[in-house]
Amino acid sequence: MFDTYWRFAHERQEIFFRRLSGDPPPWTDDDILRAFRFTNVYRVADRVSQYLIRHVIYEGPQSPEEIFFRIFLFKIFNRIETWQHLVGLVTQPMWGTFDFARYDRILASLMARGERIYSSAYIVPPPGLGRKRKHSNHLLLLEMMMRDELPQRLTASRSLRDAFEMLRSYPSIGDFLAFQFAIDLNYSPILNFSEMDHVVAGPGARSGIRKAFEHTAGLGDEDVIRAVTENASREFEARDLPFRLLWGRALQLIDCQNLFCEVDKYARVAHPQVQGSGRTRIKRRFGEPKGGFDQWYPPKWGLVQRDSI
Repeated sequence: MFDTYWRFAHERQEIFFRRLSGDPPPWTDDDILRAFRFTNVYRVADRVSQYLIRHVIYEGPQSPEEIFFRIFLFKIFNRIETWQHLVGLVTQPMWGTFDFARYDRILASLMARGERIYSSAYIVPPPGLGRKRKHSNHLLLLEMMMRDELPQRLTASRSLRDAFEMLRSYPSIGDFLAFQFAIDLNYSPILNFSEMDHVVAGPGARSGIRKAFEHTAGLGDEDVIRAVTENASREFEARDLPFRLLWGRALQLIDCQNLFCEVDKYARVAHPQVQGSGRTRIKRRFGEPKGGFDQWYPPKWGLVQRDSI
């Protein structure tokens, strides 16, 4: 399983660059990677992260208040189509013009038409703020954060973990969600910390770690992720795998955390005898993408900007 972790990372990254080069599908000979959907090796390169960076964070007013409002409004639902529908009706979602009743009606009308407003990527629990509908409570949570001046307090945070702790203090925001939101905010001008500062292992990553290691010599899951990340280049070299970095950017804690989750899924088919969370199937099958997608990274990173692939 540990060997598969690195071979999966290498081949999934090769798929990314083959697509980037304009090669026609299929982009791999791996039957599992051809049949099922897996995220990119680098979280920042995934479709939703790319949309968030280019069309949510860096489009619109750039005050910390407005950037935070857009990021959290987008990430609550984590669904591009929901954001696009909101933009189509309110033009530019802004805290300065936010009207709870209007946003609540827009989202309720989407649901009434039988459309999903939440992504299935991960569950954002309702905060229980007195409304019957989940999305209404989430809008109230966003209002609470804004009135608490959370954006301004985040700009004064001293570390990624500090920002994580601020987010974690709000209703229904557990460790994993607080970490994911902190990473999203760190793409923006609000935060500017290393992605090697802090990590939280999600349920899928914990299952992947159980599959990859019989024992961890007393290390916790986050310590395992850090050790794996720090030794990545050596592990690739040991297997003669020429792993291609993201234009010089090494794998970060968030990326290796995600990889454990993805390899946990991959192993359900590749290594069905290895026990983890108990799940035995991969739900999402791969469908060839329609058209290209943006590749655009936070300007502060200084990476090569690529418009599309």
